[in-house]
Amino acid sequence: MIEYVKGQIAELTPAIAVIDCHGVGYGLNISLNTFSALQGKQEAKLYVYEAIREDAYVLYGFSTRQERALFLLLISVSGIGGNTARMILSALTPAELVNVISSGNDKLLKTVKGIGLKTAQRIIVDLKDKIASVEIEGTAAPGTSATAATGHSEILEEAVAALTMLGFPPAPSQKVALAILKEEPEAAVERVIKLALKRL
Repeated sequence: MIEYVKGQIAELTPAIAVIDCHGVGYGLNISLNTFSALQGKQEAKLYVYEAIREDAYVLYGFSTRQERALFLLLISVSGIGGNTARMILSALTPAELVNVISSGNDKLLKTVKGIGLKTAQRIIVDLKDKIASVEIEGTAAPGTSATAATGHSEILEEAVAALTMLGFPPAPSQKVALAILKEEPEAAVERVIKLALKRL
């Protein structure tokens, strides 16, 4: 079992981080929260969850143990797979997710792409008692990022690439991302993706 992967960041997109450990590149699926945490860093230590299926061996990486603990709780809910859990952790920070579940806010949870009212209610019912065991450190507010505003085209490109990796068609993704950048010209890429997840 892999507990964590530590090494140089070889590649970083809003959906995937490649960590070079002594010449071996580990590709890990990450959330936007982890992407934000890795911005501007040369090295990373990511806590790992291994999803081993008959047809695939997938690694998920998390910048904190808390985020991984939340991911494990989410995938324990019937009907929630790894990608849906990652989608939830991309739309909400760990602190926001804990608050949403603790307060039973199914309306906010339902704004996450792919989560209907029944699924949102199931997550809350299943996890309300368990969520208290996850200690959350202070996390950055959504949309705050040290990322300096680069050219729109670069941010647009990264956002569309990430949304496509998450399973959205490129054309609608580009349309939504462009609309968001018109409204918020200074928005960082993770902010654009977070807002897009709520509109697609």
